[in-house]
Amino acid sequence: MTLEQIRIFLAVAELCHVTRAADRLGLTQSAVSAAISTLERQYDVRLFDRVGRGIVLTEEGQVMIGAARVLMNEAETARLTLMDLAQETRGQLRIAASQTIASYWLPRYLARMHDLYPRVGLTLRSGNTEDAARAVAEGSADLGFVEGELPPSELRQRVLARDELLMVLPRDHTLARKPRMTAADYRGLRWLMRERGSGTRTVMEAHLVAMGLAEGEADVVLELPSNEAILNAIRAGSSVSMLSWRAVRQSRTAGLALRRITWAPRPRREFRVLSHPDRHRTRAAAAFLDLLTGGEGAKPLVTGGRSRL
Repeated sequence: MTLEQIRIFLAVAELCHVTRAADRLGLTQSAVSAAISTLERQYDVRLFDRVGRGIVLTEEGQVMIGAARVLMNEAETARLTLMDLAQETRGQLRIAASQTIASYWLPRYLARMHDLYPRVGLTLRSGNTEDAARAVAEGSADLGFVEGELPPSELRQRVLARDELLMVLPRDHTLARKPRMTAADYRGLRWLMRERGSGTRTVMEAHLVAMGLAEGEADVVLELPSNEAILNAIRAGSSVSMLSWRAVRQSRTAGLALRRITWAPRPRREFRVLSHPDRHRTRAAAAFLDLLTGGEGAKPLVTGGRSRL
């Protein structure tokens, strides 16, 4: 039994005339007759009796018409639901982001997304840059947000915002007020770093090399898995590090000296969104990208950027 057979049966039952039913449905008379005959043959039941030039429902047909109307109503409800789904943003949006972005940059946009699209379920997974890229590549995240540019890969990248690392030292450190630091100063420091795979660490290591330190020459005394852990370790000892100004701005800075690195090259980076070119972009993902790039009342985060998504 198909919905088309049920639709034809109802038209014939309501009009009690095959030709008129065919005209209403835009079908030939033979197609309507064949559909009714097939339905009767499939279930070994007679639905209509011929009376003169017309037809009437049999007792079985009278029973069938009620069930058929219920079925067609349910089909119409399903059709309208699909139309709603096509016109309304709902569903799930899975996001993977590096820690700095997940903790200090994304939350206000996620809150705005929830306000605009309350029927979208939001899931945010925090890790490091490599974790976020892997999640998008494997399909466990719809969008990824990372710090800095990834090596060439299958993923599409788009710049959304810019960031800069600050030097973070204990407040009483001897270099806390020195106008400029040199490679010799850097070699004498005890460094704290994020774990490997972190975008913050990648930018920091590139800056150290650009300052003249050989790869691995910096005295890294400890690797820690979070920005807060690094800040707490700096307060407790004499080590230093570099962290995003966004992370420092939203953290307790008592006992710390914050230095903007004005000596070249400055440790700057870009926040990027990642997507997979071969996977369908959901309406929820498209709406979130629109919000981030200036739609739905949000201010553009980068002007003059070229879209690759």
